[in-house]
Amino acid sequence: MDRHLLTVWRSVSSGSIRLDELTELLGLSRKQTARYLQKWTKEGWLIFTSGLGRGKASKIQWQKNVEEVYEDLVMKMIDEEPVETIGKYLLYEWSSDSKMRLMNKFHSKFGYNQSTNHMDKLIIPRRYTFLTMHPLEAAEVHSASLVANLFNRLVAIDEKGMVSPELAHSWDVTPSKLRLYLRKDIKFHDASILTAEDVKFCLEKLRCHKHFRDLWEPIQRIEIVAPLVIDIEFPNGCSYCLQLLGTLTASIYKETKGQLLGTGAFYLEESNDLKTTICAFKDYFLERPLLDAVEFVQVPKDFDTAYRSATKDPVDGTFQVESSSGFGVVIMNAFRDSQIQCKEVRDYLHYVIAKHRHEIPLVHSRAWANDKSCLIGHDQQYKVPVMQRPHFSEPLILKGVNYTEKTTMWLKEVFEKEGVPVEVTWLPFAETVQNSPRNQEADLFIHGEVFELNQDLSFYYFLKNGYSPLAKMIEADETASMYLKEYVHTPFEKWTTLNLRMERALLEASLMIPLYYEKRQIPFSTDLMNVNIKHFGYVDFSKLWVRPEL
Repeated sequence: MDRHLLTVWRSVSSGSIRLDELTELLGLSRKQTARYLQKWTKEGWLIFTSGLGRGKASKIQWQKNVEEVYEDLVMKMIDEEPVETIGKYLLYEWSSDSKMRLMNKFHSKFGYNQSTNHMDKLIIPRRYTFLTMHPLEAAEVHSASLVANLFNRLVAIDEKGMVSPELAHSWDVTPSKLRLYLRKDIKFHDASILTAEDVKFCLEKLRCHKHFRDLWEPIQRIEIVAPLVIDIEFPNGCSYCLQLLGTLTASIYKETKGQLLGTGAFYLEESNDLKTTICAFKDYFLERPLLDAVEFVQVPKDFDTAYRSATKDPVDGTFQVESSSGFGVVIMNAFRDSQIQCKEVRDYLHYVIAKHRHEIPLVHSRAWANDKSCLIGHDQQYKVPVMQRPHFSEPLILKGVNYTEKTTMWLKEVFEKEGVPVEVTWLPFAETVQNSPRNQEADLFIHGEVFELNQDLSFYYFLKNGYSPLAKMIEADETASMYLKEYVHTPFEKWTTLNLRMERALLEASLMIPLYYEKRQIPFSTDLMNVNIKHFGYVDFSKLWVRPEL
């Protein structure tokens, strides 16, 4: 099937047409377009009569209903071919009726499936490809949620800040040292045994990593003191060392022959542009997953991503699970060489944002305005004073990225209403995630953040890690930088107070302005059991199972 042919069918009726119009429609050269027309004529789809002379009108006479033929072909393919080979055809430019019929049929390929060899598989729609499988590079939630299923940490930390054993079964803590005792006979996915050397390798690489060395700065030495015993030393104190070992970036892995191996509940079987498959690791040192495999298959952006069972009808038999999708803030790059350096300018922008913040739900259906705090359950009670509009000598540069497109354009309109000249510069998602130098070329932008699990630890991580757009700004702000140094010596259970004080300082400096909270409602088939939301608001596949129909 040729997507170009369907595009022409949907856009051009039988009759006169200029070749230049077709080349523009298809985004091809005149020569390429002419070759396609010759090919389609030979195949009997149409009759093309070229106009005499350059610029003269040509004629198209359709011989077949392209969409009708293609729809029948795709319907047949959905029945007969693997699900991952179908998704690309749904990206074609179908009419709304054809696309709805194809989508409904395609839904039947997703959900719980038991093969002839009794392998339990859950097939899940995937709107975006996973950018990475490496714990040190998973800076966005989609990839991070997969990493959480492939790798383990030394300890686990929950929403309330409680630390529990994972790869380490016990530990001793003093003001200057953490001693970890590793479990015996833990297997990597290639069946090799986890050693203290593997753990030390990962932790050393993490603490020297350009994006995480500031977080790990208090740790001065990591020593193996016995075959399964490791000391982490911090002579000048590090109140959060144990909790830090529970973050996703502290996952333990093994690099061998170009592969990254974990010890997690699932191992990576394959990953490509069409699908990603993870399979249950039968030698997992904790409880073996009840599903045998989870398969993520690429689908169009507007596809329903419900977690379904193939035994249930798509229109009923589901329940909703609410999951946090984090929060959005406006970050002002106060250290760029522009008017944004002036606090009077930032304060006016802060005032404008606060004045219009209640409009957010009108442009972002899953968000509600946040005039309280980034920390859920707390209220800064910060009242933004009325500010007079300063003189703007040039437009401010507002950075935009695809996932904040609607809110970015709303913010641009709001500023322009209030007399603030703004130009939008769009950056690719990958550059934004990696906090590339081009991020620093904007005066302000909307940033979306999703906390991993524990709010207090995640907020500090957000302020300090190298992927964060705030890290460099805080270093340059004297008050915020001073507050940041207090975390090292403050007991973790008292971090909420520190976090609120730090956020207050950023608010008063008009560096970070809360904009919205975001939630998502995830539909689950009623026979999917033990649904637990874990890292970054995603499902814990290691606990999920399907109630069989007997």
